[in-house]
Amino acid sequence: MAVLVALGSFVMTLVGGWTAHHVTDRRHLVLGFAGGLMLGVVGFDLLPEALHGAGNEIYGVPAALLLFVAGFLVAHVVERLLAMRKAAHGAQEGEEQVPEVGLGAAGAMVGHSLADGVAIGASFQVSSTMGFTVALAVITHDFADGFNTYTITRAYGNARRKALAMVGADALAPVVGAASTLLFTLPAQALACYLGFFGGVLLYIAAAEILPEAGHHHPARSTLLCTIAGAAVMWLVVGAAGE
Repeated sequence: MAVLVALGSFVMTLVGGWTAHHVTDRRHLVLGFAGGLMLGVVGFDLLPEALHGAGNEIYGVPAALLLFVAGFLVAHVVERLLAMRKAAHGAQEGEEQVPEVGLGAAGAMVGHSLADGVAIGASFQVSSTMGFTVALAVITHDFADGFNTYTITRAYGNARRKALAMVGADALAPVVGAASTLLFTLPAQALACYLGFFGGVLLYIAAAEILPEAGHHHPARSTLLCTIAGAAVMWLVVGAAGE
């Protein structure tokens, strides 16, 4: 089931790459809604599940919350290191484009998508409900992943075929990640800790990348309403699944 659901990530990533190639003016609404969904998944599903299953406290703080903060910080550090690498190449090469930087950044996004797939598979080990809600968050933000993978690769002077190849790799990554979880089963406590860590990563992506990108060129009320709608939809989904 996890692999079949991960195919939704495959399709959405390709849609994002296709959109980047043809450029549309409605991307900000999709990103706004995706950011709201991701916020809802973290706050209404991942964190409660992680707190319930992780158990132990470390110096008075639940292990799940420590891992949540660690996930957020790891995502931030990785993003900053990539940004510094790009800046360093820019300083050395002036206005000249450096294709390797674009490929490296796109490769990092492929690695992130692989982790997304592992999260989907691991969530299905908890329950079908958890699996579907995590998959929903991953699938919605994979549109942005596909869009950004294509854009970043092309922005640094790489050929169109290389950009499309990176989008293809990014699309396949979550399917491979989900399939890998068929080979192992995480203990319940370790799984809860992983969900806490992944929640921190997901929140960082939503707060630092998806939502700012959604409002960058279109700081419109419609974008904000889409974000609120995304969080509300996730609240309803989680509430209905718990009844």
